[in-house]
Amino acid sequence: MLNKDERDGKIDRAKGKIKQAVGGLIHDDDLKAEGERDEAVGNVEETVGRVSRKAGEALDKVKHAFRR
Repeated sequence: MLNKDERDGKIDRAKGKIKQAVGGLIHDDDLKAEGERDEAVGNVEETVGRVSRKAGEALDKVKHAFRR
């Protein structure tokens, strides 16, 4: 299951791609740049969320192993 950072990252990435597409269609370089920034932020946010989730899963496995 995705955590909040992963979910928000995916949303920001999608939002960025849409802004880039619309900016390209209407020839708005500022909107395209904003979309690129949103996509980059989304990538980082999603990566942080994924790392956090994986670390939590690893800790749970270690915790479970010690309980045996």
